[in-house]
Amino acid sequence: MEADLQILVRGSNDIASAVALRLFQAGYRVVLHDSPQPTTTRRKMAFSDAIFEGVAVLEGVMSRHAADAPALIALVSQRSVIPLTTLEFPQLPGLLTPQVLVDARMRKRQQPEVQLHLASLTIGLGPNCIAGDNFHLAIETAWGTQLGDVITHGSTRPLEGEPNPIAGHGRDRYVYAPVGGIFHTARQIGEVVSQGELIAHVDVTPLYAPISGTLRGLTHDGVPVATKNKVLEVDPRLENPKISGVGERPGKIAQGVLKAIREHADIP
Repeated sequence: MEADLQILVRGSNDIASAVALRLFQAGYRVVLHDSPQPTTTRRKMAFSDAIFEGVAVLEGVMSRHAADAPALIALVSQRSVIPLTTLEFPQLPGLLTPQVLVDARMRKRQQPEVQLHLASLTIGLGPNCIAGDNFHLAIETAWGTQLGDVITHGSTRPLEGEPNPIAGHGRDRYVYAPVGGIFHTARQIGEVVSQGELIAHVDVTPLYAPISGTLRGLTHDGVPVATKNKVLEVDPRLENPKISGVGERPGKIAQGVLKAIREHADIP
């Protein structure tokens, strides 16, 4: 078991979930935090469905939703699951007194706020995270040889380039909300779809499969989405599509976070 650090991870997407999973497996006490209606698409590669279903399982590890402070404290003390709370974020630093905070919300086009004061060690993931400015450390999240690197001074790479291709398909396998509204779908991740097939609506605006393949990402039914939110992803592979478990990129990022904590956290 690792030292008894309390770690707060912001977000419940596939990257935040991979980070929480690896830290939990390393013996740390981990809590996830997200909004009550996250727009996560790769939900079988994440813990976010615990918010809607009460529990979610990723690679054999369970996350359980904690809707109030007593439930959260009880789950933290049990140490048998990863709590995912939707409490107002300003309550959490005082309630949990985390020694480490990891911002894994991956808000690519937003400038992260300064979070240095929220824990003894703060770690930012994604574009615009600057070690020594808005976080103590940053982790590179862009594809390439530096993926997962721990940055002790300076910024991560800016948002750039295209997604890593799968069977020759890059950004064309995604659908982004053309308007804001409530996302509606009766489809399920893992279903086989054909290009042009109706998959969902944002209010009354229809959304169609961009290519043929297997549904890999799909925002939860009934969640409000903003214009340009990613809401749908199709894996072009019909045989052995990667729709569940920890993906390659989230796994490398999680290893980077684990390395950063082991090397830089003040472990008694």
